[in-house]
Amino acid sequence: MLKHENISIFVPNNGCPHMCSFCNQFQITGKKRQPGIKDIDDAIKNSYKNKYKNEDNSQDKHENKHENGNKNIIKPQKIFRELAFFGGSFTAIKRDYAESLLSHAYCYIKSGDIDGIRISTRPDCINEEILKFLKSYGVTSIELGAQSMVDKVLFYNNRGHTSGDVRHSSGLIKNYGFELGLQMMTGLYGSEEKDDLFTANEFIKLQPDTVRIYPTLIMKGTKLHELFNLGKYIPIDINKAVEICAKILNLFNFAGIKVIRLGLHSSDGISKNLIAGPWHPAFKELCESKIIVDKCIKTIKELGYEKKPIKILVSPKSVSKIIGQKRSGIERIKKLCSEVLIEEDYKIKDLNFLIKEHKQT
Repeated sequence: MLKHENISIFVPNNGCPHMCSFCNQFQITGKKRQPGIKDIDDAIKNSYKNKYKNEDNSQDKHENKHENGNKNIIKPQKIFRELAFFGGSFTAIKRDYAESLLSHAYCYIKSGDIDGIRISTRPDCINEEILKFLKSYGVTSIELGAQSMVDKVLFYNNRGHTSGDVRHSSGLIKNYGFELGLQMMTGLYGSEEKDDLFTANEFIKLQPDTVRIYPTLIMKGTKLHELFNLGKYIPIDINKAVEICAKILNLFNFAGIKVIRLGLHSSDGISKNLIAGPWHPAFKELCESKIIVDKCIKTIKELGYEKKPIKILVSPKSVSKIIGQKRSGIERIKKLCSEVLIEEDYKIKDLNFLIKEHKQT
């Protein structure tokens, strides 16, 4: 699979016709100024500096000598690079401003410095004319901030669009040959766990290429902040958020839909303006840890390995997930078995594993 890289440009709140209950992009991103042409130049230039640095490190890591003294260098994997406009409703901003950004970015596509352009927008800000406009400037991916597929939840959070808009726009985007991304939120005001699971299953029916999942956080100066102060909205705690998002992640994994983000990334805006909510810098790892440990425990019971010594073979990338934050995962498993050994196996992929009874010598 082709590796993907976003070169992000934030267009905070621009084009948004509504102020959603949870949203203040100025505080979330830490960006207040609207970007211009120089920001595009700087972002692409800086991405190339990091790219060459990472490639040099990669070559150093994979450089091996054979018996004949020749060096075998594994070439870095080809990366599909997109300039990504995030943080606002790109298709709702003033056309001349959008065109100035896209036309400059398109020059980098024609020169081969980037492979495409990714934008995020609202489900009710897509139509055929807009899609033709985006296509003419080399846009390759469109992400819709759907957030929920439950209309009452969308209404309570002042989204200003319906689940029908999500379905209609998703179909148009796919028909025009764009990569479709959908963004959802868990724990929104007025939403229950069943609503979040319903949203995930409705997303699966739309067959997006990618999904982002964001547990709802209360940011300073938002409507949720006001509701929180009035005692009308209580965010779910981190453990419940992990439980719900692990279920949703499992659904998307089973459906073969790539989750490219789970939880907001760390930023100055988060650290300065977060009031409450289930934020963790490694939220996705917490969810993946719960998935793999729960599956391990279920398998141990099914195989009748309780109170026996076992060996768990996992991908090197999943060792930390089996162990868990503060060893929480491995301690859960140890409560079932007399001895637990973890062994890396490069043939095992992702969140899979193999459990064997360990014969003590």
